Amino acid sequence: MASGATSADDVFINCPFDDAFAPTFRALIFSILVCGFRPRSARELDDGGQTRIEKIYGLIADCRYGIHDLSRTELDAIHQLPRFNMPLELGLFLGAKRYGGKHQKVKRVLILDVEQYRYQRFISDLAGMDIHGYDGEPIRALEKARDWLANVSRRDLPSAARVRGVYEAFLADLPDLAAALEFDAEHIPYVDFERIVAAWLVAAPAATGT
Repeated sequence: MASGATSADDVFINCPFDDAFAPTFRALIFSILVCGFRPRSARELDDGGQTRIEKIYGLIADCRYGIHDLSRTELDAIHQLPRFNMPLELGLFLGAKRYGGKHQKVKRVLILDVEQYRYQRFISDLAGMDIHGYDGEPIRALEKARDWLANVSRRDLPSAARVRGVYEAFLADLPDLAAALEFDAEHIPYVDFERIVAAWLVAAPAATGT
């Protein structure tokens, strides 16, 4: 991003990438796209010459908006250790907002968790911040993302009810869309899923109200 500016269209998604979280990840991607923004994720980059943390630095620097999910706190079944990637990336995003230049200081953050106040038991330094609980329900995460984007961007966005309805229509079409491209509908790579959503939105103006 030139001159250290952040993109007002880019939304960084910081969340788990496991299969159990996939429905919520997809719902967030869809909500961002249907509202006219561009989702950004570490999943979009596959550069063997760059470390993962350098990729994260670059994504965070580019994005004005960040959605951070802190719901994955349970111990790993194999190693009996928690995953700390999401709190780390949230810390990097908040650090960029606090200590970065004027373009970084305009960053805005949505923090999601399964329960609104659960964070007090594992990351109490966030006390005083507005954490949004969504009960682990993908549709609620989609609605939370839409409402937050409308608030921080002040853009005229489709209502949460419309976004939800459009997403349900998309999910009904997804098996056929995936089959036509020879993908397993439950395991579509990130970049391909984003392209499928974008193409479907262009082809379905009646569903989106455009």
